[in-house]
Amino acid sequence: MSAKKGQTFNRYSEETKKEAVRLRVEEGWAYSQIMKKFGIKSESQIITWVRKNQNGESFEDYRGRWTKKHFSSAEEENAYLKAQVEYLKKLNPNLHGEESWISKPGASPFEK
Repeated sequence: MSAKKGQTFNRYSEETKKEAVRLRVEEGWAYSQIMKKFGIKSESQIITWVRKNQNGESFEDYRGRWTKKHFSSAEEENAYLKAQVEYLKKLNPNLHGEESWISKPGASPFEK
């Protein structure tokens, strides 16, 4: 899913998400009822929360976590970028396996 120009994103509290899931799963409320009660714009948002809840996943929203753009030094920016890379490696260990372009210095994913 990509953002459309001018589109805004709402962030909902964890309590709202939990209650929306509870109403859907335990009370059998229709998506439209839940959307109206909490002012949620999209049925798919509720579906995502229900799926996360069923899979035991956190509702935490990671949007905007890596948006800092101003650094006081090149060293600070370098440390920040290294932390990003380490975070991404932890999320997907396969990104730097033996067959990965990341593990080969100077290699590019666009070379064949």
